[in-house]
Amino acid sequence: MEQNKITEFRHLGFMEYGEALGYQEHLFQETVALKIQNRKRSEETQLPTLNYLLFVYHPHVYTLGKSGKEQNLLLNNEELSQKEATYFRISRGGDITYHGPGQIVGYPILDLDNFFTDIHKYLRCLEEAVIRTLAEYQIDAGRIEGLTGVWLDVADPSKSRKICAFGVKSSSWVTMHGFALNVNVDLDYFNNIVPCGINDKAVTSMHQELGRLVELREVEDKLKKHLGAIFEFQWMNTPKS
Repeated sequence: MEQNKITEFRHLGFMEYGEALGYQEHLFQETVALKIQNRKRSEETQLPTLNYLLFVYHPHVYTLGKSGKEQNLLLNNEELSQKEATYFRISRGGDITYHGPGQIVGYPILDLDNFFTDIHKYLRCLEEAVIRTLAEYQIDAGRIEGLTGVWLDVADPSKSRKICAFGVKSSSWVTMHGFALNVNVDLDYFNNIVPCGINDKAVTSMHQELGRLVELREVEDKLKKHLGAIFEFQWMNTPKS
């Protein structure tokens, strides 16, 4: 079956983490189920799988990946409540991270059989889209060998700081979870965790680096553009259902 790069972009707006998790799990399971059904069909009767890109804003929440350590959350339940934050242990890779207002969270739910079956290349492509987006704001970002994410001052370990975190899951080459780009986010919330389990690197935001607030929708438009170019998405815009 030919690769299908048709991709539905859906902006979920401001949504509780648990609701958004259920929403992307539905799309993920639906895609995996279709792939399993296709194995029972002749090639000419197989149905194409769709791809999705979700953007969303979350209220304060900490999420811990399947290989993460709970001690990297530095708050107890009472303190979480005082911070008006929630906590989820989820199925993505990586350790602990924070999502909150002023942050663009992206969940690509892609059938990588439609693109390339290489999870490391997939992560590098996501990172590249963020790097290109930041370059449009004259923010020089890059990668640190051995550490997933997008970083600033990558040549100086004493100054390196993360501006975008990544954590993904893949099953039958279908992806879920994704990335979180710090735009105008309150960085104080990162003081309550050991971000991504790394205790010797700082976290930053576009606001922090530029000294001004940045329009979220403007950043989203640029990020969507670069993701589309890198993955060669054929966009199909639909309202949230």
